[in-house]
Amino acid sequence: MAGIFDGLLAEIGVSTSVRRVGRIVETRRGLAEIAGLDGAAIGDRVLIHSRDGAAGGEVLRLTPGRCSVLPDASGDGMAIADRVELLGKADIAPDDSWIGRIVDPMGRPLDGLPLLRGAHPRPLRANAPAAATRRRLGGRLSTGVAVFDTLLPLVRGQRIGLFAGSGVGKSSLLARFARGVAADVVVIGLVGERGRELREFTERVLGPAGMARSVVVAATSDQSALMRRMCALTATAVAEHFRDLGLHVLLLVDSVTRYADAHREVALAGGEEASLRGYPPSLSQAIMGLAERAGPGPEGSGDITAVFTVLVPGSDMEEPVADILRGVLDGHVVLDRRIAERGRFPAIDLLRSVSRSLPEAATQDESAMIQDARALLGAYDRAELMIQAGLYTAGSDPMIDRAIRLWPGLDMFLAEPAPATGVDGSFERLRACLG
Repeated sequence: MAGIFDGLLAEIGVSTSVRRVGRIVETRRGLAEIAGLDGAAIGDRVLIHSRDGAAGGEVLRLTPGRCSVLPDASGDGMAIADRVELLGKADIAPDDSWIGRIVDPMGRPLDGLPLLRGAHPRPLRANAPAAATRRRLGGRLSTGVAVFDTLLPLVRGQRIGLFAGSGVGKSSLLARFARGVAADVVVIGLVGERGRELREFTERVLGPAGMARSVVVAATSDQSALMRRMCALTATAVAEHFRDLGLHVLLLVDSVTRYADAHREVALAGGEEASLRGYPPSLSQAIMGLAERAGPGPEGSGDITAVFTVLVPGSDMEEPVADILRGVLDGHVVLDRRIAERGRFPAIDLLRSVSRSLPEAATQDESAMIQDARALLGAYDRAELMIQAGLYTAGSDPMIDRAIRLWPGLDMFLAEPAPATGVDGSFERLRACLG
């Protein structure tokens, strides 16, 4: 019976009749300078009361007697002497009842239905589990996509990146993961998405089956940089909540690039200097800190298997966000626009993609098939211009001859859904493709 009132008690527990209050004394460069908020710390949340209503903000910088606050919104309507309340450290209190729901980065419902806080608040900016206590990667997961069941295996606790330009099928592939990967709970962070696409993603792309085990955290592109940055942090904190209950969580974040752009806006407003192609020096720590929070949990808890998407304009894999994330993950998958343009989805460029769960995730026989398939696709790729131009003479190279014969089947295999028999069935199909 007590469980019925847990959410209500949690809401009552965070209410207080006493708050520290300061006043706006200056506004500049989008920041509000506040006096009187003694005890404020970097990252604390505040509530600004202006003539246009109450709006949130975050403390970015401290000087003696003052703190600089970046408002969640544009700051229109703020005036000198407006009252500012100190709310304290940013946190979130997820609950099991959040499964099947859509929330904003503050944990407020976006689907029009009531939603109560959980009983145990947790910080948005948490440390990763201690490295020495974390378990190793777990067993191979069935994904519902044949290529990830075989050539690019995904294992429990692994973190991979999807690197792609816009419009080549990232969202569709994420939805296939949300529906098909073997996990207890799916947490999806939609960072800076177009507003019109949220409902389309949840109702049509993800569908009822995907939503039934998912928590969607969304911040649309018109929201402030603070909200967009917070979206990825909130999604990770929600995933950590379910991990600490001993569950296996699939965390999908789309995209880390928009998270990095939001972090840049906030960092520059706080006084950091731009360095890496306009990004601040703190970008590396922000991205790596986010990625490290996912992965295998310590003994006695569950695991977070994570998929992060990265927008790579012009397929530039050396741009800062892609370069930083690729170095910290356990694998990367490159989606190629040229492959998408000829109608093969998912448009995975297998030769530029790698899963660092290999070779441990495959048996000796499976490893032999994976190596054979990669060798054939590589041979065809090297000779493709000659083949298309009619310059290759059959019999010149046995490997290329075999690659030409098997390439249509292998290329089709890369787009196939996994059969009902899962990983074993996918390997049987691959064996048939290899002749």
